[in-house]
Amino acid sequence: MTTSRRWPVISALGVVQIFAWGSSYYLLGVFAAPIAADTSWSLSWIVGGLSLGLFVAGIASPRLGVAIRKHGGKPILALSSLLLASGLVILATAPVQYAFFAGWVVIGLGMGAGLYDAAFATLGGIYGREARSAITSLTLWGGFASTACWPLSAFLIENIGWRWSCIAYAAIQIGVCLPLILFVLPGQKQIATTSTEPETPLRLSPSENRAYLIIMAITVMAGLAVTIVSVHLLTILQTRGLSMAEAVSLGALIGPAQVSARLIEMASGGRHHPIWTLAAAAGLSALGLILLATGLPFLGTAIFMYGAGNGIFSIARGALPLALFGADRYAPIMGRIARPSLMAQAVAPTIGAVLLTTIGNEFTLAFIALVAIVNLSLVSLLWRSLGPTIR
Repeated sequence: MTTSRRWPVISALGVVQIFAWGSSYYLLGVFAAPIAADTSWSLSWIVGGLSLGLFVAGIASPRLGVAIRKHGGKPILALSSLLLASGLVILATAPVQYAFFAGWVVIGLGMGAGLYDAAFATLGGIYGREARSAITSLTLWGGFASTACWPLSAFLIENIGWRWSCIAYAAIQIGVCLPLILFVLPGQKQIATTSTEPETPLRLSPSENRAYLIIMAITVMAGLAVTIVSVHLLTILQTRGLSMAEAVSLGALIGPAQVSARLIEMASGGRHHPIWTLAAAAGLSALGLILLATGLPFLGTAIFMYGAGNGIFSIARGALPLALFGADRYAPIMGRIARPSLMAQAVAPTIGAVLLTTIGNEFTLAFIALVAIVNLSLVSLLWRSLGPTIR
């Protein structure tokens, strides 16, 4: 498929990604407080719904990766829209908190079938080894998920309340995302299998297995650090003496930083091995978090560097397994890598809260910076293990 014909596909999948993230991962950023005010449910339990959803997504991801390899990404992404819509309807009609959690179980399945890992695997199935530029382009769209959906969520809640807002997002999934998936995304060739071995086990050489395990560890460390920062950054900045408005202004730098770094990666044309992108991502994130932990008066610079690193990490997470393991094994490998990362993201908010209440703000920042340093060391280890394969 030519570059000019890729744009309808990438744009359609980009819109799907914006609303997939906005109606799941980013939903409670705006919805949590209104839900608590309306229901008198505990805010911590409400936010725990997202952790439950991420946990379920992690459990389901390996099987979803195998399904994408076998059937293509199009039906799995369509299933994601249906699951997200169903989960949102359950949230909207939940009379008690147990029903609310049931909704997040369904949303979690939708997240596993429809967020970045599934989308990247879909692009790998469509474009094969040429999917790297498509993955980079898709992350540009995904970077606008919170920018687009947080204001939309606030507007909807103010005018129709949180329950009808959930219904509105469900309608977007069915009325916008599902048609884009069904009528714009192309199918992909089914992976051929032998009659005696319908589902060939994923085979990796010793060197490939070592790289796979290191990449898995890197995604776990990154998922832990990113989610703690995402959930607790405003609290940490306010503890530093900033007002809420000042903290929000600094936190808002993350979005532009992510998009800027992704644009630079896109401008490079993918001429370098994706390990370079991963190294840049880990280095920028570590440096930004170290600056944040030291308390130096460069908070804006620290947050921008962290955001830039986080932005291109999404690209590296999708491009590197494709380069190392090939298109045929890409979908199941992405599903396997996603599980521990999503598990780490599920427990990260609780870990962050425990750290803040037990060891305090400064030591929590030091812990996050240490996680980033460990991640940078893992990237260095991966680089050395790849050796002459890097061009």
